[in-house]
Amino acid sequence: MAATMKGTVSVEDVNVTFEDQQKINKFARNTNRMSELKDEIEAKKKSLQNLEDASDDIMMLDDEDSLAIPYQIGDVFISHSQEETQDMLEGAKESLKDEIKVYEGRVAAILQVLADLKVQLYAKFGNNINLEADES
Repeated sequence: MAATMKGTVSVEDVNVTFEDQQKINKFARNTNRMSELKDEIEAKKKSLQNLEDASDDIMMLDDEDSLAIPYQIGDVFISHSQEETQDMLEGAKESLKDEIKVYEGRVAAILQVLADLKVQLYAKFGNNINLEADES
């Protein structure tokens, strides 16, 4: 009996040039950088939420309870009045919000670069290349 092969897929042999490899490497570097930036954004958002929680807790204090509120600067706690502590928290929150905006801008720029590279690489390699992130 002779075996027959049905539905075999022939993979087109595509020559990968040095420029193509450079684009693939650039795509991988940018994907890794974007992942790192997203992790950093999440950490900043968590810190921002902690500052907002602390600010809410300080607002609930009575004037009698708030003689001196410790505020951490580096490894040291410094006691301030409720108003000074609230001002320091507001400054720290604004600083974190600005940092988050900067990181989100960088992510947007990287996404544009990745989109351009995807168009170029899929145009040349078609289904022979997988540029989609694993969702695991």
